[in-house]
Amino acid sequence: MNFLGIIPARYGSSRLEGKPLKDIAGKTMIQRVYEKASQALDTVYVATDDIRIEEVVKAFGGKVVMTSEAHENGTSRCLEAWEKIKGLEDESFDVAVNIQGDEPLLHPESLETIKSCFEDTETQFATLVIPVKDGNDVTHNNGVFVTFTTSGNAIYFSRTAIPALRDFPKEEWANHFQYHKHLGMYAYTYSALSEFASMPASSLEMAEMLEQNRWIENGGKIKVGITEHDVIAVDTEEDLERVRKLF
Repeated sequence: MNFLGIIPARYGSSRLEGKPLKDIAGKTMIQRVYEKASQALDTVYVATDDIRIEEVVKAFGGKVVMTSEAHENGTSRCLEAWEKIKGLEDESFDVAVNIQGDEPLLHPESLETIKSCFEDTETQFATLVIPVKDGNDVTHNNGVFVTFTTSGNAIYFSRTAIPALRDFPKEEWANHFQYHKHLGMYAYTYSALSEFASMPASSLEMAEMLEQNRWIENGGKIKVGITEHDVIAVDTEEDLERVRKLF
């Protein structure tokens, strides 16, 4: 299969404005993400609505497309970008991987894991999870938790640790069950992405404020890939300093 990497990148951010252009050891964050993604994907594009980001990506030799300022999320921006990229590339793509632009510690092996989800010919939509290793994450609901079937399809995503273990106090749950947290990388076929982007917000999506639940609530399947490589999403200055120390 032919995979396309798309990195949605906005300049505006309520907590850290201009974060794609923040310096991390001599390179912008968006360049760090782009270079990591390019280790596992032959074709990668940044999708942005800001000319400053466009100029920076072009300056380091990356590919970029300009998208509308009206997008409310990375999913719809990803769809518009894919439609534009179709007119720029000679080859066609079977799957687009939606890569978070604020995760400069992205590991290329995680991309290989999500690509492998499409070895199952029925897969139209995939994402990544990581096994929980710190029981405090479960006790304090740190992150987004996922349950999935024995065949690897997500059942539900929640901001509360799931499942609840009836016979144990919450601080002991992680000792009796292997919990998994969601990592915000997605991959879709064009038809799945188009359908997903056109669906109205669902009740479970609104309850948790997790858009992936919309697909499940409407009867869709999300294949789960399990990675051991965690990421740090840069949302604040504190996150940025933490990441800088790791380079």
